[in-house]
This record gives sequence, structure tokens and C-alpha cells, in this order.
Amino acid sequence: MKEKNNPIIVGAAQYTQPKTIHQPLDPLNLMVKTSQMAISDTGVKNLKNLIDTVYMVNINGWSYKDAPSELSELLGINPVRKVYFPSGGESPQMLVNRAAKAIASGESQVILITGGEAAYSVYRAERGKITLNWPRRRKPKYMEPSLWDGINPFEIKYGLLIPSWAYAIFENAIRAESRRSVEEHNQHMGKLFEHYSKIASKNPYAWIRKSFTSEEITTPSLENRKVAYPYTKRMCSNVFVDQSGALILTSEEFASKLNIDEDRWVYLMGSADLRNIFNIIQRPQLNNSPASREGSSLALEQAGLKLEEIDLFDIYSCFPSIVQIIRKEIGLSENDSRDLTVTGGLPYFGGPMSNYSMHSIITSVGLIRKNSSLKIMVVANGGFNTKQSFGIYGKKPPIKLRNEYDEEKIQKSILSKALPNPIEKAKGKLTVESYTIIYDRVGNPEHVIAIGHLENNHRTLARVKGKPENLLKLEQDNFVGKSFLVYYDSKIDRNIINIDA
Repeated sequence: MKEKNNPIIVGAAQYTQPKTIHQPLDPLNLMVKTSQMAISDTGVKNLKNLIDTVYMVNINGWSYKDAPSELSELLGINPVRKVYFPSGGESPQMLVNRAAKAIASGESQVILITGGEAAYSVYRAERGKITLNWPRRRKPKYMEPSLWDGINPFEIKYGLLIPSWAYAIFENAIRAESRRSVEEHNQHMGKLFEHYSKIASKNPYAWIRKSFTSEEITTPSLENRKVAYPYTKRMCSNVFVDQSGALILTSEEFASKLNIDEDRWVYLMGSADLRNIFNIIQRPQLNNSPASREGSSLALEQAGLKLEEIDLFDIYSCFPSIVQIIRKEIGLSENDSRDLTVTGGLPYFGGPMSNYSMHSIITSVGLIRKNSSLKIMVVANGGFNTKQSFGIYGKKPPIKLRNEYDEEKIQKSILSKALPNPIEKAKGKLTVESYTIIYDRVGNPEHVIAIGHLENNHRTLARVKGKPENLLKLEQDNFVGKSFLVYYDSKIDRNIINIDA
């Protein structure tokens, strides 16, 4: 596709703030730093005067009244359009996709996309290790679109708003379908993330630059506590990081006018933004992602590529389950030798809340600049396996326009498969589809959450009660597929299964 307005990335920069710094930068000033670096990376001295649009990923660990405007003032730029996005791990890739459309249509000429977090510095300050000289927190005056919890009140009641709990439920559904034993599945997860940690250990921007073995990842210890069965701490995204990144996008035509070296150009060859059924309990399956299956196909078709032609991937990795789900949906076999991350992943590189995939894209840009033959697919995930955005990066423009596809029709088809509303006050026999054990800080089981279907095939959630020793048995027993009596307890407003009975 030969178009003068083909969007390209011409500037990219990332920064990981030292852990021992005495006066750390707040998230906004981390973004100032990486934005300045990205502007400088283009090689154009007056580029900041040409930026007409700023997109910013939501800041979870701090808040400002008008972060995009405050950033613009600190940078000395005067954008016509400013967008501040809500929380969601798909945000960086979605914003790149949106920026590409704006440039291709002529709406924007030069776009700055940035995001940053400093949760580790907040953590240090809360423990009295440092004093922060940051601006006071202010409630954001606008956000596009509005904040969204991602699940319904019934699911929130059982704790599924806690990501590790929800993704652990997906994990046990994956294990049940695979027919692996508990030990075999632990080894499977451990090997998967062992490779992620190995890549992080060689990444100068990674928060944890240590390579862990499979056993060190899956075996509980004082440093690696149990979180939600079957997850230990080293299987979970590490949000306590100080990291920021920024990108500059423009068109081929404008980059040529600015004499930006073509060696610095990186194309968005294909893209897609799709979402799964919002409510977990209404999804026909707990271990799949139609959004990933359809989104990867759309992106590849735009790029004129087959999956075999993608050299590297960065598959979002907040927990092992989402890597396995996306890997399967895009068509990668378990023994495919290609790397599934370019950074090292959220538990080891770092999981700066909604901004992780910004670093995936920036790292991909750097790799492609060094090796022009590379083609890299970035898969960004938001919510609870809810929203997925795709980007394929390389040195060639797309061969098809994204607007040639009826994406809305595909989206409606995905959402049309939603199951009926759940039974909130259950009575009868429940067959378990998946579950997770919730632990306290020292590894004792507190309770179990189960999801399953009743005799009328309607879904529900239940809290599983029992003696600690009986709850611990569920680490080894195959709880999935078994049936139990369930009843509604009005005192605590929860459905209950009592395995002691």
C-alpha cells in the first residue's frame, strides 16, 4: 500500500528509574524525561514545536488534575488535541493504532504518546524510606472514555476484581482442559516464565535482572509467597516499579520533509482492537479469547503476512494464563521456538500498570532498527482477558487499510455469544468449572472461590468453606468437574459450598 500518509514511528525512548534514587521523579516528570528523549531520538531539533497531539496512558499510582496539559507545559509544546486514557493494559497499543488512523486521515501531523508509573517510589515513601517532593494528588478533570471496572457487581462481590484471583481461575480452567496433573501444569507454567525471566535478565531496562529457574518460580518460599492458587508471587505482574516510555509518530511524507533518516522509521504494518464478553461469568469458555483469535488474523492480513513470518512476539504476561490463552488463539503451538516476549514480561521486566505494552513497542522499535528484516507482533491485554489490541511492526507499510474490514461486525459476533445472566442466589447442585484458593500472607488458605453451572446450566459463583486442611487438599485434588450442594447465605450475601459437609 503506497500512501504518502503511511504512519510511522520516528522517535522512541524508555527509562527505568534507579531503585535507590534519593529524590525520585514523579510519574509526570518521568514522562517529561522520556518524551524529551523520544523527541531527541528523531534527530529533529525543532520537533517539539510541531507536535499537535498528545495521547497519555492512565497513571494509576498518582493523579493530576490535567496531566496531558501539565506535561505539555513542562515540555513547552502546544498540542491542539490531548487525550487521557483510562486504565487498561491494552491502552498503549490501542493509542498507537488510534494515532496511526489520525495520521493516515490527516487529522494529526505529529503525535506524542507517553505513559509512566512510579509505584515503587510511593511504596518506599509509605514505609518511611524516602520523602516525596511531588505535587499533591488531584482528581483528573477528564478522561476518555470514562473509567470502567470491567466486571459486574456480582463478580466483584466474590473478589474477581483482584486480577490474580480472576486469572488464577482462568489458569485452573486451562489445566483442566489440558488434562495435565497438578505437577505437570506447575512445570508447564514454570518453564514458560523461566524463559521470560531469562530475557529480562539481559534487558538493561528490566526491573528484575535475574534469571529464575522453573522451580524458583513455582515453589513457594519466604521470597515467593503463595498468592492465589496456583500462582506464587513470581508468576504475578510486578506493579511496584518506576518506569516510563514515549513514542513519536508522524507520516512518511512529513518525516521526509523533516529529513528524518529512514533507518529510524518503523511501520505499524497491521493492527486490531477487539474485546471479549465483559462479564467473566457470561463467557461460554473461561480459557479462550475470540478477540485474540480474530484480532491476530486481522492484523496479519493487513500486514500481508502469515504467522510463520513473524519473528518475535510480545504477548502480555501479567499471569501465565493470559500467555497460554493468547498463544493458543493466535495459532502458536506450545513447542514453537520463537520468543514470546521482547522485554522479559510483567513479573520481571516490570508491570507499570496500564503502560507495560508501551515498553514492548519501544523495545520492538529498537530491535527493528538494528535488524530491518524483523517483524514483531505485540499483543496488549486489558481488564480480565477482556480487551486485546494488536500491533505488527516492521520496515514495510501495510498492504491493506484497516478500514477495509468490518471490525464492528466481528465485534458484535463475539459479544453475541454471551451466556444468560448468572443465578445470584443459588440452590441445588453446582458442578465446578474452575476455582482458586485465596491465601493469607504466610500461605494459609483463607477461602476458595468456585465458578460453575447449576443443574439448569445457568452459571453462578460460590465461596467454598472448609477446614484449612481440607481447603489445602484442593491444591492436589482435581476440584474441576465435581458437583456439590450450594446454598445462598443471606447473612453474608454469598453462595456457599461447604466441603466439610
